[in-house]
Amino acid sequence: MTQKRIPTKINFCQASNLALDWALANDPSVFLLGEDIADEEGGGVMTVTRGLSSRYGTERVRSTPISEQAIVGAAIGASLVGMRPVAEIMMMDFALVAMDQIVNHAAKLRYMSGGQTYVPITLRMTAGVGGGTGGQHADMYEAMFAHVPGIKIAIPSTPAEAYGLLMSCIFDNDPCIFVENFVSMFAHTSPTPEPGIRIPLGKANVEREGKDVSVIGYGHPLVDVRKVAEKLETEGITVEIVDLRTVVPLDMDTVLTSVAKTGRAVIIHEAVRNFGVGAEVSARINEQLMGCLKAPVERIGGRTTPVPFSRPLEKLYMWSVEEIEAAVRRTLAARSVTNTTCRSA
Repeated sequence: MTQKRIPTKINFCQASNLALDWALANDPSVFLLGEDIADEEGGGVMTVTRGLSSRYGTERVRSTPISEQAIVGAAIGASLVGMRPVAEIMMMDFALVAMDQIVNHAAKLRYMSGGQTYVPITLRMTAGVGGGTGGQHADMYEAMFAHVPGIKIAIPSTPAEAYGLLMSCIFDNDPCIFVENFVSMFAHTSPTPEPGIRIPLGKANVEREGKDVSVIGYGHPLVDVRKVAEKLETEGITVEIVDLRTVVPLDMDTVLTSVAKTGRAVIIHEAVRNFGVGAEVSARINEQLMGCLKAPVERIGGRTTPVPFSRPLEKLYMWSVEEIEAAVRRTLAARSVTNTTCRSA
């Protein structure tokens, strides 16, 4: 097999492709399945799997019928006999068709077998607003899946992190949902990571140190958080950015340590704000650090409506750089609610 040429910088699409390529080359138990993922059908709707069926054959890179139930069911069955399937669910919205397989089988089999059975499947799903794809192609349902014990959820914010997190998902013994942001797929690049490198699931990344306010998030919104942090730094305001990386496992130790230091927290995600991951993180911050907070915790998320197809309405649905900056400034303007010296979390 000829050696694949690897670019020095990669986008999200290339990151996932390289991770899948490495896994297929180094572990014969890994195989891919999903709608149109073989080269004959175009290598997937986002071209993530382009070239892989030509390199490894259609036995290991299998295009399937349009049936999410069949895709996930086949992946679960294969995992029970020692395989590590990576299933592509074209859009996160379409995973709802396979909720019985995901929730009642993949998530529960290890528990219900008393630990005798593992379900090492990875479900790759594209999601995200900003592309004008409408209400049945753009939803983020990570909070829905996070409510189900037994599932791990990774949502990268850079292509390099996408590579490392997908590698960890593929070789984890529990079912993992790996979310690829639709808008970010081709727009953002990172230096290419070392082949085979893994980023541990459940370990958040403090990607920017700061002392004035902690901004906690994951995925595509962090692109705009970085812009706000750079702007505010010119005013002498330092923003600490905490990239959760994974929603489940949730690394609250890193979050609490950051917020204990700054005394202020802004949480952002692109999913609907109500009943979202931000609410859970906020609740835990308040439970652990109530006496340390200098301002109420701010939350930013999507509006409580289906994602609009209209581009102007979709823009109103989304977060914005201005909204993030305003939330940070509100926390800075608030008076401290306590004089208690905060302990380190």
